[in-house]
Amino acid sequence: MDGAAHGIRIRPGGPTDAPAVLAMLDGAVAWMNARGNTEQWGTEPWSRRPGGAERVAAYTAEMDVHVAESDGVPVGAMVLHSGPGPAIAVAPAGEPEQYVRLLVSDRRYAGRGVGAALLAHAADVARRTGIELLRVDCWAGGGGRLVAFYERNGFTPTERFLAGDWPGQVLARRIT
Repeated sequence: MDGAAHGIRIRPGGPTDAPAVLAMLDGAVAWMNARGNTEQWGTEPWSRRPGGAERVAAYTAEMDVHVAESDGVPVGAMVLHSGPGPAIAVAPAGEPEQYVRLLVSDRRYAGRGVGAALLAHAADVARRTGIELLRVDCWAGGGGRLVAFYERNGFTPTERFLAGDWPGQVLARRIT
């Protein structure tokens, strides 16, 4: 029941959540583009990108998915895994870790603590499984606003990377 103070309930997710996650990703692209951000996730909705829907389906079928709900409606999703994706060229952690592969919220619920609740839940998952390191990577452009979001949620920047011309930042949080 993480996030209950904000009316958010987090539940395990799975393959049946793929359409909702895909819709949130499409909404996030439209929201970013409306604000002039075409660099973070481009301009093409995930549902129309080659392999986009398949990637979301694989995430929800093969990884540890968590869905945030408000009044039974999916308002956010997070995918956890044992490390970064293959496109992220970062050094191995050197210890067991929980890695946030995807974090997205329905932009209609912006400012209601959905992302923060999911990240707090990720820390709880790591703690319950005895993992002491939680990492995430994100887009480092846009004046660092996304990096600052993760910092506000207990993460510390560790290493920067480039995926093509996409500037990225890895952040870490120690779990005690």
